[in-house]
Amino acid sequence: MKRWLLSVALAALPVFAHADDNVLSKIDAKYDDTATVARQLWEWAEVGYQEERSSQLLQDRLKAAGFKITKGVAGIPTAFTAEYGSGGPLIGILAEYDALPGINQDATPDRSPIEGKAAGHACGHNLFGAGSLTAALSIKEWLDETDTPGRIRFYGTPAEEGGSGKVYMVRAGLFDDVDITLHWHADDENSAAARTSLANRSAKFRFRGVSAHAAGAPHRARSALDGVEAFNNMVNLMREHVPQQSRIHYVITQGGLAPNVVPDFAEVFYYVRHPDADGVENIWARVEDAARGAALGTGTEVDWEVIHGNNPLLVNDTLAKMMDEKLREVGGVKYTPAEQKFAENIRKSFDDPRLSLGSQEDIQPYSRSLGYGSTDVGDVSFATPTVGVRAATWVPGTSAHSWQAVAASGSTIGVKGAQVAAKAMTLAAIELYTNKDLRDAATAEFIEARGDNYKYKSLLGDRKPPLDYRK
Repeated sequence: MKRWLLSVALAALPVFAHADDNVLSKIDAKYDDTATVARQLWEWAEVGYQEERSSQLLQDRLKAAGFKITKGVAGIPTAFTAEYGSGGPLIGILAEYDALPGINQDATPDRSPIEGKAAGHACGHNLFGAGSLTAALSIKEWLDETDTPGRIRFYGTPAEEGGSGKVYMVRAGLFDDVDITLHWHADDENSAAARTSLANRSAKFRFRGVSAHAAGAPHRARSALDGVEAFNNMVNLMREHVPQQSRIHYVITQGGLAPNVVPDFAEVFYYVRHPDADGVENIWARVEDAARGAALGTGTEVDWEVIHGNNPLLVNDTLAKMMDEKLREVGGVKYTPAEQKFAENIRKSFDDPRLSLGSQEDIQPYSRSLGYGSTDVGDVSFATPTVGVRAATWVPGTSAHSWQAVAASGSTIGVKGAQVAAKAMTLAAIELYTNKDLRDAATAEFIEARGDNYKYKSLLGDRKPPLDYRK
C-alpha cells in the first residue's frame, strides 16, 4: 500500500529525470545542421549591414521551424526577429553574423589568404549565428514537447563590428517586453564568468583643405592630411592624461593618392573606450576639441560623423552563476586526432599563447572582471537582464580578429564550440522557464544595478543606422 501511494505521488510530480541528457543528445543530433549554417556564413563573410544572404538564411531556417518572422526591424534591412510560443516568460536569444573587413584566411592552420576575398569571420560571428540558431530551435522543441508556457524570440542582430546594430534595436523598443536575454561569443576558452566591457564611441573625422602642386605652389595649398596628422599627434599626447583603463585608437582611411598633390580631403576613423559611458563622453569632448584645434592650426576645416556607440555590459551575477552551472554540465570541447594536429600546427604561429593546448576541454573558474573589448550587447543588458557564455571555438591561445580565428571559425573545432554554446543556452532557457524564483532574483538584481530613475541613453545619439559604413 505504501509503495502504491509513493508511486502515485511520484507520478503526480513533473518528470524531469534525465531531461537534460535528452536535450543535449538532440543538440548533438543537430551537429550537421549547425556545421552547414556556420560554414555557409563563413564562406559569405558579409560585413556589417550588408549581410543580406546571411540574414535570409537564418530567417529561412527559423520560418521553416514555425517561427514568426519580422523583417527589417529598427530601420535595418538585415535585422529581424523570429518568435515562437505563447504565454509564460519571454526569453530572447541574440545572434550575430557580420564579418570583419580587411582580413581573410582559409580554414587551414597555416597562413593562407583566399584570393579576392575582402573579409573574414575573425570574430566568429558565423558560429555565433549558427549556434544561436541551434539553441533557438532546441528551445522551441522543448517547449512543444513539454507543453510549457513560454516564448522564445530570436534576434538577428547585424553589424556588431563597429555598427552597433543592437543599439538601434534597443532604441526602437524591441527588448522592452523581454524577461531575460541570452547570448554567447566565440573564444579560445569556455567560460560563463561575469565579465563587463568598455563603453565606446566612434566617429569618422573628415578634414577639408585646398589642393595644389606640392612642389610648384605649396604656399597655395592647405593639406587636409596635415590636419589629420596634427589631430592624431594631439590625441596621442593626450593619452598620457586620460584614465588608465581608457582606450583610444584610430586608422587613417583616406590620406591622398599622390605625393606631389596636396590632398584637399583626408579622413581618420577614431574609437574611444572607457569602463563607463560618462568616461567616454568626457574623453570624447577633448577629442573633438583636438580636431577643432588641428583644423585651426593647419588652415583646414573639419567635421565628423558618429558611427557607433555602445554602453558597457551590465553583468548579472544571478544569471551568470546559473549559466556557469549549465556550462559545467555541458563540458568543454574534445578534439579528434585530426583536430589535435590542426591545433598543434596553428599554435606554431603564436608568439606567447595565453592558454595551454588541452584547456579547451576545461571550464574556466567563475569570476567577475573587466573586459577591454566593447559590444552592443551592452545596450541590450541595460534593457533586459542579460547573460552570456563563451565557448572554445578557437585553438587555445588564439586572439580575436586574427587570421587564426578565421581559420578555426571555418573548421570543425569552431562548430564544436558553437554546439557547446547552444547546449549551455538551451539548458539555461529551460531553467529560466521553470524557475520563477531565479527569474525574480535576476530581475531584482538588474533593477538595483541600473539604479533608481534609470533612463536609457545611447552613445550614438539619434542618428539613423549607418547602413553604408562598410562601403
